Amino acid sequence: MSIDFAHQTNPNAVSASERARLLENPGFGSVFTDHMVLIDYDAGKGWHDARVVPYGPIPMDPAAAVLHYAQEIFEGLKAYRLADGTIGFFRPDANARRFRQSAERLAMAQLPDEMFVQSVLELVRTDMAWVPEGESNSLYLRPFMIATEAFLGVRPSAKYLFAVIASPVGSYFKGGSDVVSAWVTDDYVRAVAGGTGAAKCGGNYAASLQAQREAYEHKCEQVVFLDAVEHRWVEEMGGMNIFFVMNDRTLLTPPLSGTILAGVTRDSILQLARDRGLTVKEELYSFAQWQEDARSGRVAECFACGTAAVITAIGTVKHKDVSFAIGNGQTGTLTRDLREQLIGIQRGRKADPHGWLVRL
Repeated sequence: MSIDFAHQTNPNAVSASERARLLENPGFGSVFTDHMVLIDYDAGKGWHDARVVPYGPIPMDPAAAVLHYAQEIFEGLKAYRLADGTIGFFRPDANARRFRQSAERLAMAQLPDEMFVQSVLELVRTDMAWVPEGESNSLYLRPFMIATEAFLGVRPSAKYLFAVIASPVGSYFKGGSDVVSAWVTDDYVRAVAGGTGAAKCGGNYAASLQAQREAYEHKCEQVVFLDAVEHRWVEEMGGMNIFFVMNDRTLLTPPLSGTILAGVTRDSILQLARDRGLTVKEELYSFAQWQEDARSGRVAECFACGTAAVITAIGTVKHKDVSFAIGNGQTGTLTRDLREQLIGIQRGRKADPHGWLVRL
């Protein structure tokens, strides 16, 4: 299901020289392109009034349901400047499916997958000059949807706004580090079975921020959450999935049990590992076992993965008075190989047997 877009050019678009200056060192998530996509929904009309408009504030009634009952979801994906000058996207159909599943969990209107992908391509086509060059740079795309009906009653909204904004970005972690330290929290949990852990909604991330602050206080870049019931099983990081590489080259990651976000990068890594003939396991793994395996050398590598950071090695782990290194504390061989292969596919440099790269 596609939709026709109206276009309104931004009369105050950033000049070419200023845009070039901004793209030299874009940082992450603080610079935005000239335009955005908006599509309205109401229960009587369905999806309508699709438009590309100048980037700017969104008028909202103070009684809008999103402000009171948190009906909000989002996605994250990237557009890449390929070696031949064209623009590529990595598995936007997978983001579309997850967006629709998140909407279902939060009782929101479901945007058709084709319309999701069309909206992303429409914005990038309009703001193509904002896609930066450089190995570490890309255009980060943020589709999101909010409940806009004005009412004060606990029920699903009958009106929604879908939007896509874009931000040129560099490395996710400051300094471009390819190794991070992780703090394992006992005091906070990310999600419970039957909750919204598998949905990409703002509330999940809001609930993680205090734990992330705790990680910073212990001089760690990321937080690791344990399960909510036993506080025993490793589940997910603050904004990324986690993998363990055993010394027999087995790749292990926690299973999707309703409390973990089904990462597109996670799924891609599992497929690439199987393509290499590696043993892949999605099973429960305790923090106690992680400590033991790290000290014995059975765990040779650990890494975090997600759209923003791609694949980033975990060098050290801290928990209360406990601290241990993973391997030699640096990026391991398999972590590096998987990262290079995945980025190579995203950038159009390596074979793409699964047809993940979509060109504009």
